[in-house]
Amino acid sequence: MLKKFKNWYQQLFQIQDTKFQDVLDIKNHEVHIQNVAYFLAKAQFTDIPEMLGIERAVYGGKTPWDSAAFASELRHETDRLYLVLRRHDRLLAFIGCTFNDVKSDAHITNIAVVPDYQNRGLGHFLIAVMIKKARQLELKQVSLEVRLSNVRAQSLYQSLGFEKAGIKKGYYFGDHEDAVDMVIAIGDSDNGES
Repeated sequence: MLKKFKNWYQQLFQIQDTKFQDVLDIKNHEVHIQNVAYFLAKAQFTDIPEMLGIERAVYGGKTPWDSAAFASELRHETDRLYLVLRRHDRLLAFIGCTFNDVKSDAHITNIAVVPDYQNRGLGHFLIAVMIKKARQLELKQVSLEVRLSNVRAQSLYQSLGFEKAGIKKGYYFGDHEDAVDMVIAIGDSDNGES
């Protein structure tokens, strides 16, 4: 009896792992955002220096995540997806997301767009891709945290259907700024492309 249960349990998780691998596997390809061509790719270890550069540009010279944190995330290919957008071989934006079948949640861990390409739909596009992936995995929600002071980002997330779900006091390292928890419940409709 125990052997049958063990086999069933292993098969169940093998099927789940295969499903995650299939959905999270992205082929690098050209995408069009507001009639401009970009190259969408799965983030690689060689992208980390440019990702850190984007963080510095966005966060006033600071890098909330270091190269070791990005490298650790990129190693977890079974439940994480990091994407980059390039134009003329320049990395302009990236997003990271953790997909948790147990919690039925896709959690956006990191997103940044270089300042001179903000307000061009890149962040909207990347979030929509992650929402689509979460739907394909039949998860119930997509969640994220955003700085309380980052009203522009909150507005972007709300335009995609995210709602404020709470406040995490002193969440951010260093300045201890509060974070706004935001969540979107997802159903069957399709909100992005990959």
